[in-house]
Amino acid sequence: MKISSRGPLAAAFVAMWLAGCAFQPGITERQPVGDPDQLLAQAEQQAPEQAAQSRLQAADILARQGSRPQALDIAKGIDDSRLPPEDRGRWAMLLSDLGETEGDPSAVIQAAQQLDRLQLSRDQAALLRERQARALGQIGETRAAAQALLRLQADTGRIDLNDPIWEQLSRLTPGAIDELRDGASDPTRAWLDLAELVRASGGDIERLFARLDDWRGRYPDHPAARQLPADILALRDLRGQDVRHIAVFLPESGPLAGVADALEEGLRAHHMNEVNGGGRGIQLTFIDSSGGNFDALYQEARQRGAQVVIGPLDKDAVTALERRDRVPMPTLALNYGEDERNSAEGLFQYGLSAEDEARSVAARGRQDGHRSASLLVPDNAWGRRVGEAFADAWRDRDGRIANAVRYNPGRPATESTRRALGSSRPDMLFLLALPDYARQVPPTIDYYAYKQELSVYATSHLYEGRPQPRLDKDLNGVMFLDIPWQIPDAAVGGEEALPFLDSYRQLREESDPNMFRLMAMGVDAYELARRLPQFQAIPGSELFGATGTLSADQDGRIHRELPWARFEDGVPQPALDMSHFTDDASR
Repeated sequence: MKISSRGPLAAAFVAMWLAGCAFQPGITERQPVGDPDQLLAQAEQQAPEQAAQSRLQAADILARQGSRPQALDIAKGIDDSRLPPEDRGRWAMLLSDLGETEGDPSAVIQAAQQLDRLQLSRDQAALLRERQARALGQIGETRAAAQALLRLQADTGRIDLNDPIWEQLSRLTPGAIDELRDGASDPTRAWLDLAELVRASGGDIERLFARLDDWRGRYPDHPAARQLPADILALRDLRGQDVRHIAVFLPESGPLAGVADALEEGLRAHHMNEVNGGGRGIQLTFIDSSGGNFDALYQEARQRGAQVVIGPLDKDAVTALERRDRVPMPTLALNYGEDERNSAEGLFQYGLSAEDEARSVAARGRQDGHRSASLLVPDNAWGRRVGEAFADAWRDRDGRIANAVRYNPGRPATESTRRALGSSRPDMLFLLALPDYARQVPPTIDYYAYKQELSVYATSHLYEGRPQPRLDKDLNGVMFLDIPWQIPDAAVGGEEALPFLDSYRQLREESDPNMFRLMAMGVDAYELARRLPQFQAIPGSELFGATGTLSADQDGRIHRELPWARFEDGVPQPALDMSHFTDDASR
């Protein structure tokens, strides 16, 4: 048995995009008439070409009558290769409209699969490409979304696309920017220069705008030179608010002292690399938080001249802070509180949350077309919390839970895996496990001769962080997500494209591998803290960091978007990237 690493939606995408691309003209709108039920019944008895037309007419009527979910299901099931050219354009516009309004980006991507071959008017082609770009952005295919928008701006000259283009470009990894640069047009190169310029500023607003003036001098006629993206313009208001002094609240004793040591090592190493690299020095002041009197700690931080605080680390302390109306100074806590919402003004919360990873797995599984999932999680408080986070997110997306099995981590995985498969035959398994246990699961699935392909999705915890092909070959086909610093080849195409490369190399070489993720968290805490004024002033701000692409929710909780990988020959490799199946006309 082969464990699928992609799922039906991913396989469909590959087939679609490999189908080809190239022709144009116009399309006439027809007012559909008839009974949709009768048309669908007729389609069952008709030849394929006529049946496709009947189904398209039925979908169009249902959409106009307000039965849009049903219309969407029908339109998605039409074999558009059976339609005549003029009806294929009609189908693409209908399906993309339904997919966008009904929240199904895969339907929009399906509609636009051969955009350049469709007989569409110029305005219709532009609208379909814009819908395609939005859909690609929604499923995390940032590079492909950027390409589609850049192509659209090249075709139309629309300056109103500057903000959507910037939203995608600012999320690209350095490796993806380099790939786009190869053979790119001059306007695209200017956009990429702008993205690199802003990223290189590292939160130094004065430095950014000095370099921005140089950029505008080189590209005076570029759309972004004529109208800067709104997020860049908003940074002007932050001039003079650059963070120069950070106080760090970490315990020097107690049960969290070891975690604190790893975080401090990451903070200090990155701080020294920033100073040695020519960046403006930020002063770090470490204050022992073991005593727990945070009013006194804030008072000491203020007296020492700090502008921003990193910490506390203890979950109970973070919970106490989030229940205040406000905190005395802008604060980046290194954990998440227990309340449903953070109520304290000025408080941000950041951590390596397994629950966050579980919710991301649920989103990816549904995006890949899975509907029925089983859970395999440890029988402890951690497993219950993470399992519930996955289950809630899965049900929120109308997914079905087939089985939920809690296992004893000290016993073999054979029986628990058999129970997770059960008789209900899920099409996806959510796995929360450490490496030794996780490696037992796929062979057990094989042993029980699971008849249909079963996609296995896991959190970062199954990977030790270094390639071990001999041990990890049993994980072949398993999809998992992890921080960029742990899977550089899968995340960004190699170490050279990682964020904060000097800090990565130093910590990877000198540090305890078991603490490496925490050290990466320390690096990102430093970068987030220096950007807290930006995150407070500009909703939607993001940091491409060592632990993922980081953004703040409305209540200040930092959300991590992680890259996906799958095991091949025992080594993490990139998961399916839709950008490989889009045209390169933006270049």
